[in-house]
Amino acid sequence: DESRKDILTPREMDVLQLLASGASNREIASQLFLSEGTIRVYLTTIYSKLEVQSRTQAILLAKEWDL
Repeated sequence: DESRKDILTPREMDVLQLLASGASNREIASQLFLSEGTIRVYLTTIYSKLEVQSRTQAILLAKEWDL
């Protein structure tokens, strides 16, 4: 559902793209110059906004969007 894509901030989209590429929380944090704790907060927010329950579901949605 493409409409849910619009509710993510640009930074949340960055996190989701890296997640979909297979990066770990540590790798995402390193690439975005953030702490792992901050990445966990971003992921919690992303999962809530996208109405998914897991990392896998978020990745599948990102793949549907060609991220």
